[in-house]
Amino acid sequence: MFDRRTILSAAIGVLASAGVAVADTYPSKPVTFIVPWPAGGSSDLTMRALSDAASKHLGQPIVVENRAGASGTAGPAVMAASAKPDGYTIAQMPITVFRLPHMVKTAFDPTKDFTYILNVTGYTFGVVVKADAKWKTFGELVADAKANPGKISYGTPGAGTSLHITMEQIAAMAGAKFIHVPFKGGAETNAAVLGGHVAAVADSTGWGSLVDAKELRLLVIWGKERSKRWPDVPTLKEAGFDLVSNSPFGIAGPKGMDPKVVAKLHDAFKKGMAEPSYAEAMKKFDMEPFYMSTGDYDRYARQTIAEQAKLVQMLGLVKK
Repeated sequence: MFDRRTILSAAIGVLASAGVAVADTYPSKPVTFIVPWPAGGSSDLTMRALSDAASKHLGQPIVVENRAGASGTAGPAVMAASAKPDGYTIAQMPITVFRLPHMVKTAFDPTKDFTYILNVTGYTFGVVVKADAKWKTFGELVADAKANPGKISYGTPGAGTSLHITMEQIAAMAGAKFIHVPFKGGAETNAAVLGGHVAAVADSTGWGSLVDAKELRLLVIWGKERSKRWPDVPTLKEAGFDLVSNSPFGIAGPKGMDPKVVAKLHDAFKKGMAEPSYAEAMKKFDMEPFYMSTGDYDRYARQTIAEQAKLVQMLGLVKK
């Protein structure tokens, strides 16, 4: 006769062995990679290039699924709520995931609901206006918003995004007041500024071809240094605002993932980042690699969550 403790120990051993077997055979089918932005934008295109590059090293296809909405948090939220922690569903993690829970009620907690895999890169952000707009410099645009509070509008890919928050920081520093108009992604923001529905757009370089075609005018770049593609355009610091905003983002899965599975995904994506095809996509959108290991990315996420709470509080955007 087996006693209860013996049976329980045996059962735990069987389950543990099964878990090891699953981790050792991973992946045995395609992986779904949720990109929380509309198809065709800079985020979507670079993440598709990275997925294709990483697939070579993972041994299974990584299939991009677009789930836009909620300022880039809809996709990660759906993953956190419904995906199994088996490594077959992962998501791009915009920095908004760390910020939005401090602004509004969300269905996810970034400190508990995700397994952070690696950080990948950051964006090149900038502010554009129509080529025939009266503002020739970013300083002129901000001065107009200060002289005419609440009359100068700008579009971004969503409330609570780094673009929205940085513009509010700039406004606070200058004593100006803009009108923020949120959209779902770059295609919408470009159409809005070209159509005269907003005066300006703060976004990543999905506007690049329109700037090159001289349909839009790039007033300022938000990086630490000037862009190699538009070397005549000043940075925010050069324009008089001591800020750098590039919104680093990474990749995560649901909470509770097996460390061995996490390691396989990490290694595949890290090797994918070195592929020429991904480097070319990054170059097209003026992005720079910003790799962080699994441990470093997890620590960065928790530090950023705390920092964003203070920033939201400072700007008066804290949830009621």
